Amino acid sequence: MFSNTARGARGSAIMYSVVETAKENGLSPYHYLRYLFETLPNMDVTNKEEIDQVLPWSTDLPSICKVPIKREVNVK
Repeated sequence: MFSNTARGARGSAIMYSVVETAKENGLSPYHYLRYLFETLPNMDVTNKEEIDQVLPWSTDLPSICKVPIKREVNVK
């Protein structure tokens, strides 16, 4: 609806998928995308092991990408 071309629609769908997958894996979409944009240009994207390290479910992601856990405070 908001894309002018099929390529634009595909690009939007990819970005929405990355953002939603990041959120489902407890990541801050902003920090995760920033990390990807800084990391991917310096990687061999044909190397499966390197790509596995930056996927949203990877345990190797830096802590800045993760959403802080909110702890409930019991007030009496």
